[in-house]
Amino acid sequence: MVDVVVVGGGPAGLSAALFTQKNGLDTVVFDTDGTWMHKAHLFNYLGIGSVDGSAFLETARAQVDHFGVERHDAEVTGVSANGDGFTVSTDDEEHDARYVILATGANRDLAEDLGCAFTDDDVVDVDVTMETSVEDAYATGAMVRAEEWQAVISAGDGAAAALNVLTKERGDHYHDFDVPDDAVEAVETAIDADED
Repeated sequence: MVDVVVVGGGPAGLSAALFTQKNGLDTVVFDTDGTWMHKAHLFNYLGIGSVDGSAFLETARAQVDHFGVERHDAEVTGVSANGDGFTVSTDDEEHDARYVILATGANRDLAEDLGCAFTDDDVVDVDVTMETSVEDAYATGAMVRAEEWQAVISAGDGAAAALNVLTKERGDHYHDFDVPDDAVEAVETAIDADED
């Protein structure tokens, strides 16, 4: 059994996988590369001036690979609760996980099969942490939004889901802030200069 299975490899799924894996949770991603990002060019993603959607994905995949995320090029055919978490099925195999994060764009079939509640707008009903009505199952991106389908929003949804999983695991509100070794020294130097 792994800690987290992410279904979908677009901005939401890869963001979730990055946060969980880099913070010590074994994470597996299933992806068929059907993301809308291959049709996109990003000019509105904060911190990125301009990038082709496929190039963005290539960088994102390299980033999660660097942290050791296990990625499978396989379609998930089913997700079910199994008492200890979830069983994620493909045509060839099954994987058990304690948490599942669904990031399948506007395709909400897996969430429906899992028994997640839906809103009146026919999107998956989630709380602010992206958790569905099924405990420890999360939905992100276009699955939970009727209209606001933006890569940066989806990436944020994936991060929110991952941080909630990490909060549950750590027992306290989890924050993932990275500080370079020399950042503290640079801040102290700036403070000293202001005081003089």
